[in-house]
Amino acid sequence: MNKIFLIIQREYLSRVKKRSFIVMTIIGPVLMAAMIILPAYLADWSQATDKRIAVLDETGWFLEKFKEEDNLTFYYVFGNLDEEKENALSKNGDLLLYIPRTELNIPVNSELYSLKQPGLNVTSYIKSVMKQIVENKKLLASGIDPEIIKSAKVNINLQTIKVEEDGIEKKSNTEVEVGLAIFSGIMIYFFIFMFGVQVLKGVMEEKSNRIVEVIISSVKPFQLMLGKIFGVALVGLTQFLLWIILTLIIVGIFQSGAFTDSSSAMDMLGNSDVLKNAGKGGIDPMIMVNEVIGGINIKVMIFSFIFYFLGGYLLYSSLFAAIGGAIDHDTDSQQFMLPVSIPLIFSIALSGVIVNQPDSTLAIWMSMIPFTSPITMMMRIPFGVPMWQIYVSMGLLVIGFIFTTWIAGKIYKTGILMYGQKVSYPIIWKWLTKKY
Repeated sequence: MNKIFLIIQREYLSRVKKRSFIVMTIIGPVLMAAMIILPAYLADWSQATDKRIAVLDETGWFLEKFKEEDNLTFYYVFGNLDEEKENALSKNGDLLLYIPRTELNIPVNSELYSLKQPGLNVTSYIKSVMKQIVENKKLLASGIDPEIIKSAKVNINLQTIKVEEDGIEKKSNTEVEVGLAIFSGIMIYFFIFMFGVQVLKGVMEEKSNRIVEVIISSVKPFQLMLGKIFGVALVGLTQFLLWIILTLIIVGIFQSGAFTDSSSAMDMLGNSDVLKNAGKGGIDPMIMVNEVIGGINIKVMIFSFIFYFLGGYLLYSSLFAAIGGAIDHDTDSQQFMLPVSIPLIFSIALSGVIVNQPDSTLAIWMSMIPFTSPITMMMRIPFGVPMWQIYVSMGLLVIGFIFTTWIAGKIYKTGILMYGQKVSYPIIWKWLTKKY
């Protein structure tokens, strides 16, 4: 056991001292904090530029119907198309909206001329105005007052309330839960691959440099494999915790106003339309946020994320270590990594199904199978999962790790000293069934 600890210590210290680890530990929190802070600063820079649009309407249906909207100014022209196009584009640098006359059909076609590609807000506004005018004309032709249709439209507010087994009611937000579920699943997927591949690369490097021959003269191959797996796991956990702490520190510094004044972007963020709308009707925005978060068991989320990250990593890194011990060249890794990675890829591919039906039979079984449970269960937890299912899933993941470690150990023990032999699936099967 002491030898395993020595290998873990060696793997951990050798990796955390690398420049790449230090750089990524610094860059990661900066990027994560930037995703939170930059939108507030960029909002002031992303104001749409003023656009003037000349309207040449040969039908007369849309005269004076286009109003100033979101930096858009409309004016009407009545010449022929070529002249007005020349005046608008070449002389004034404006856009030209041309609505041709139709003899039999209603005017549903139009053309927008511009020197540059118009923004989505321009085309969306023009189409919405034309759609509304044409629909109103058709309603009037049928003897229906458009105002009656308009007055009949209502907005429905649906508040979801989660009732727990003890009868306690908590407000929830489906959109927040879906976002949190997808984010958690993708992060688990990202970390498993990122640190699992590090194990594979480390084993291949030692094998190609023949360093492993010296190492296994003092330790057993299985001990070496376990040491490398747990050593890299500690590196990943250290980096993950540092990312969280540093990100919270950076965001906290900017939120405290240390680098902003009263007219800064953070004030603008605080006065945004989202918070204004949230405050309508005497509702405190912070109370709304607390109610939404209160519907999610944050403690279970954090504990589960750490557990499934470590459990998923340990399961897959043992297989990655076996692959690294079996092959000699990096080019051979893809054909063996793909079959191993299919369950993870399958989990991400079905993320839409999981978040839409978190209690379906498919979602439950995928959250129990060790090869898919790290991602699938993390996607289900924000919606509320019975604790017995979480415990069963965790237990099966531990058993899965033990089983894959046993398989990987048999492959690793033989493959780590094999050089020059072209590895195939029949050969790996022979290593697995070999009696020692």
